[in-house]
Amino acid sequence: MTAALVLAGGLLALAAVLLLIRISRGPTMLDRVAALDVLVAVVISGLAIEAAVNRHTTTLPILVVLALVGFVGSVTVARFAEVAPEIRAAEERSEQR
Repeated sequence: MTAALVLAGGLLALAAVLLLIRISRGPTMLDRVAALDVLVAVVISGLAIEAAVNRHTTTLPILVVLALVGFVGSVTVARFAEVAPEIRAAEERSEQR
């Protein structure tokens, strides 16, 4: 059990470090947002492991709120990113005239 917890914690820590690198070096804003979304999932996973180890349910509301914030944030950015190609295409058409 202890070896599994150490392995899970180590892999989550490695994933978090790699995600922070992707957030800082991401070539586009959508790459950064996707990395932030996955980072929220890693934090949720870490909190779930901690709750399972300590056998308490007090972190369940925190997990639900983090999941909702991650979902709403991703959907919001995706909605605004959807508009950008249309604006860019309209600007390109006006420049060609």
